[in-house]
Amino acid sequence: MSEAANITADAARQENVTRILDCAERLFRHYGYGKTNVADIARELGMSPANIYRFFASKVEIHQAVCGRMLGASYKMAYEICHLPISAEERLRRYVHAQYKMTMEVMLDDQKVHEMVIVALERDWGVIDKHVDSIHDLFAEVIREGIEAGEFAKQDPVIASRCFGAATVILCHPQMVAQCLAKTNRAMPDDLIDYAIKALKK
Repeated sequence: MSEAANITADAARQENVTRILDCAERLFRHYGYGKTNVADIARELGMSPANIYRFFASKVEIHQAVCGRMLGASYKMAYEICHLPISAEERLRRYVHAQYKMTMEVMLDDQKVHEMVIVALERDWGVIDKHVDSIHDLFAEVIREGIEAGEFAKQDPVIASRCFGAATVILCHPQMVAQCLAKTNRAMPDDLIDYAIKALKK
């Protein structure tokens, strides 16, 4: 097969993958992950289930890919905020606020999306660990710049990034956010962010 033919075939495959994921996400959001199966996705697309299996081995694999796209959108937001031309402190503050807002609006307000996320977290997929590592890498870069600018105390940026992530995870983890919404004895978002940032300055 010629190089041009290979490129055309790859483009066609990617187009089919995108159509399947778009459809799957739409059905997961509308009916819920548990109530949607591969046959439903195939029917919606006018395909046979066998054709879906040419691209994905299972519903779980489709779910992984959908979650991967959602995490990609989250990382894109984090990357853009962490590279703004503002102080390191303000970048960290803006990121946590933005992630908290995204969690509240996308993952909690839409219960079907929340179901997808919870299933993914309970299965402990590697894609989620990789996402967390990527966010910590961004934190470490921002903290390193903050140290160089004199905003933060001298410290190991990698360790500091993990500690900052752990200190603010309650504002970013869907299950934790959901559990704390109705509690009156939990720290408020601004207070928690202030506390975590002050720790970087000591």
